[in-house]
Amino acid sequence: MDMNQYLEIFIDESNDHLQNLNESLLELEKNPNNSDILNEIFRVAHTLKGMAGTMGYTKMQKLTHDMENVLSEIRNGNISVSAKMLDVLFKCLDALESYVEKITNSGSEGDNAYDEIVEALNNILEGKEDNTTDSKEEVSTNETVVESEIEYSATEILAIKEAVSEDMKALEITVRLSEKCVLKSARAFLVFKALEDLGETIKTMPKTDDIEEEKFDFEFKVVLLTKEEKDLVKEKISNVSEVESVEANEVDADSLSAMQTVNAQNTGEVKEEQKVEEVKKEEKSKPKAGKTVRVDINRLDNLMNLVSELIIIKTRLEGIGATKASKSAQNYNEAIEYLERITTNLHDAVMKVRMVPVERVFNRFPRLIRDLARKLDKNFELYMSGEETELDRTVIDEIGDPLIHLLRNAADHGIESKEERAAAGKDEKASIFLRAYQDGNNVVIEVEDDGAGINVETIKAKAIEKGVVTQDIADNMSDNDIIELLFRPSFSMAKQVTDLSGRGVGLDVVKSKIEALGGHIEVRTVEGKGSKFIIRLPLTLAIIQSLMVKLGNEQYAIPLNTIETIEDIKLDEIKYVQKQEVILLRDKVIPIVHLDGILDVAREEARDEYVTVVIVKKGEKEAGFIVDSLIGQQEIVIKSLGKYLSQIKMIAGATILGDGEVALILDVNTLVK
Repeated sequence: MDMNQYLEIFIDESNDHLQNLNESLLELEKNPNNSDILNEIFRVAHTLKGMAGTMGYTKMQKLTHDMENVLSEIRNGNISVSAKMLDVLFKCLDALESYVEKITNSGSEGDNAYDEIVEALNNILEGKEDNTTDSKEEVSTNETVVESEIEYSATEILAIKEAVSEDMKALEITVRLSEKCVLKSARAFLVFKALEDLGETIKTMPKTDDIEEEKFDFEFKVVLLTKEEKDLVKEKISNVSEVESVEANEVDADSLSAMQTVNAQNTGEVKEEQKVEEVKKEEKSKPKAGKTVRVDINRLDNLMNLVSELIIIKTRLEGIGATKASKSAQNYNEAIEYLERITTNLHDAVMKVRMVPVERVFNRFPRLIRDLARKLDKNFELYMSGEETELDRTVIDEIGDPLIHLLRNAADHGIESKEERAAAGKDEKASIFLRAYQDGNNVVIEVEDDGAGINVETIKAKAIEKGVVTQDIADNMSDNDIIELLFRPSFSMAKQVTDLSGRGVGLDVVKSKIEALGGHIEVRTVEGKGSKFIIRLPLTLAIIQSLMVKLGNEQYAIPLNTIETIEDIKLDEIKYVQKQEVILLRDKVIPIVHLDGILDVAREEARDEYVTVVIVKKGEKEAGFIVDSLIGQQEIVIKSLGKYLSQIKMIAGATILGDGEVALILDVNTLVK
């Protein structure tokens, strides 16, 4: 029997059951004697076992069967719930999530049987101590552990260990290209070509596909298994033209193994991958599940009704030509008005079909916060609100990682230790708040903590120490400008490198990801009381309201949600402050941006006494765009520029106008900077 037709149903239902299992385990940790929660966990494990068995996923079936055995003994009162047992059950959850992720990507559950977890479950049944959990929890987050910045899967760690046992070494190689390099992917290809003769590449950061599509700045990492000395490897890579620098460090496989276990627990994700060759074979032989959105049936009914009306109006328009000339014009105008009303409603209906509650992302965070509290030995709790707020599916898929960074940042940097909170007279239990709400055409997500807040002077001192800014510049910077330094690449306030922080990777990733989604992030903080990170995102990335403007003989689109006001300004009202053109508008000093100069658009005629200025705002920053004329408000469909033009920072995309012409959409984030 061909089960492939049921694959997407299996994945959707498995994800629902795993989320239910996650929530139930967290609840069981708070109420170990609650039989209703225990029965629910048993039911989920039993259902997953049956589904996996039906689909032929035997490893997943065996793991859930062993889980079921332990849960059955707890229900019968033969075993009591303990902290160690819950740790093992959470590891089972991670393993099941890994199986489902693997099945989603390749159609196969992979080769990992998670023998150590099965052994731990059997030890619980036999009444033995589970030493596995203890040994992994001994890795303290306050220690300076492994040098590696790369997160490895269990399979990759195994490959490194095997290579070391065969007198090979694993090298983490960081390659930096010259900033003048035009064809970055071509240079990266030559680097990989040079490495082919030296050993086996098992991992890259970013992924190979992203490197090929030039989705990286000027630096990428490669993990190479080789018998050659690292100096020879560095020499071979350095021979490639436009390679600015090469670093190579040997990986300590033993400490790496322990480190990756902690990382997997922190994120609540155990990602088991096969080697590249195995994945390719699986991809050819197994079907992959497509991206799906669960849609309320009422929304589909509404969509169907609107399409039916669209067909009716099409028939009506076809019949207008057959009527008499006197009635034709009136009928035509009525039909066009009717068509406009239907298309507007159709657009709204399709938008709602694409919308997904942010609950889909938020649901994974209670487990993350639980694990962080244990690892950091701090006492804090997560409070969530607005989970029903809806966002475009495309945005939902991308927002998870930035939120994980912000939550970890709040837990590690924001919340003080128990002793510090007691000394400050604060409640022993700290709070982290995660909120979502709609604000016009945007969705706002806030991550707030009641911790120590941000010490501006400490950031300033660190920035001067690292040479990011000079003393003179720092003295003239506002508090907001200094806080903005936290979003600089490789800028970290951590005192030491741990598995949670200290590598300067985090807030810069958050900012770039959010800006890539057309949003922005701002920070509000009060020292001693806490910090709040505010993310503002567009409801959808597909269709936006925009203001069409003219520069020379070209049309450009400015997203309407970024526009504060439009003013006619006299030329003599434009002043200079520190060589920057500004205007004074309602007691605010606003910098001026000449779009024609930045975009290299030739003006057809000289400007008269007045100029039109579009005032835009991103976060706390404002700017005035000088344009030749306004065309009007228009709803536009955003089209990507493609990978060859993706590096153009000032342009966010393009749209096709009604007359077939192409208009570019301005990236307000970049231009305001």
